[in-house]
Formats: sequence, structure tokens, C-alpha cells
Amino acid sequence: MARTATRAKKGNRITRFLRETRSELRKVVWPTRREAANMTAIVLGVTVLMAAGLGIVDWLFTELFALVVR
Repeated sequence: MARTATRAKKGNRITRFLRETRSELRKVVWPTRREAANMTAIVLGVTVLMAAGLGIVDWLFTELFALVVR
């Protein structure tokens, strides 16, 4: 008897979780395709700029280190 009750509780917990998850997802305000594209472009642009900046800093430190070692 105890095992059956435990299984029923697990099933109810899972069902409740899925029901609440679905309810929360309905409350989400999803971006439009254009907004998503703009945000993606911004993220890609910032990523490229940061990569370039870090590459320049790395190159500068490499050159500085080479001058110190020589």
C-alpha cells in the first residue's frame, strides 16, 4: 500500500510541475523575430569587438615580453 501511495504522489508532483511550467510559459512575453535578430546582431558585434580588443592586448603583451626577454 505504501508504494502505491508514493507512486501516486510522484505522479501528482510531476503533473503539477508540468502544469505550472506550462502556465508560467504562457506569461512570457516573447520577442518578435525582428527584436530577436537585432539582439543577436548586438551580441555578435560585441563579441567580435571584444575578441579583437583582447587579441590586440595579447599581441601588445607578447611584444612587450619579447622586448624584456631579449
